[in-house]
Amino acid sequence: MKVVLLAGGFGSRISEESQIKPKPMIEIGGMPILWHIMKEYAYYGHTEFIICAGYKQEYIKEWFANYLLHSSDVTFDYRNGKNEMIVHQTNMEPWKVTVVDTGYNTMTGGRIRRIRKYVGNEPFLMTYGDGVCDVEIDKLIEFHRNHGKLATLTAVKIAQDKGVLDITKDQAVRAFREKNTADGTPINAGYMVLEPQVFDMLEGGDECIFEKTVLVKLAEQGELMSYVHTGFWQCMDNIREKSLLEKLLTEDKAPWKRWDRTVPEIPDYAK
Repeated sequence: MKVVLLAGGFGSRISEESQIKPKPMIEIGGMPILWHIMKEYAYYGHTEFIICAGYKQEYIKEWFANYLLHSSDVTFDYRNGKNEMIVHQTNMEPWKVTVVDTGYNTMTGGRIRRIRKYVGNEPFLMTYGDGVCDVEIDKLIEFHRNHGKLATLTAVKIAQDKGVLDITKDQAVRAFREKNTADGTPINAGYMVLEPQVFDMLEGGDECIFEKTVLVKLAEQGELMSYVHTGFWQCMDNIREKSLLEKLLTEDKAPWKRWDRTVPEIPDYAK
């Protein structure tokens, strides 16, 4: 399945670094958090990525344009007037990455609408480019396929200022509303599985906010389900959260860093 990554926002709450680069490209452990998220998906066999870029989109394109060079042993041969580059051993992942300029001020729904032609008429995975977790993607997809609804999002219980979910006993999402940090209800952590029909629900052009329109409508129609995740999830909205993620990596305690472990066998439904 293709993986859509929302990476076009301003990242104003972590402006110490986002003034120079888009928030998804802020590094933890020496690599952009976006790369960490991509490694999560690739661990489960999903290696085709569509990045919805916007603010400082050229930074993302230049980073991937130079990824081969920075991940390889290279010989530069200038002898006899030549200008040759020989790539030796490389550590670059076998990924296909499409970076789409979805607009500077475009909202989340508008960004998703703009990448429809790259996704095609098939289910796809989608998440935000600023949070890591240890969600088991294969089980998330299995859950989505079994309930047969149009959309699944991952829900976590954590004190954060994200969109709030009203979930019934059968795990159906009946309402989606904006933050209320006092009530302690589950929040939208991203890591979604979406059917292509969701594209038809995107209205309002670039001003469309996915969380305030499409998710609300899906919930009202009984087409939005929650995959409740009780493990690790952490977004990176500020320097304190960035430092936390850095600390976990430094101490080799990062729950999302599964790719150094045995790669799981990918079941048919996840391919």
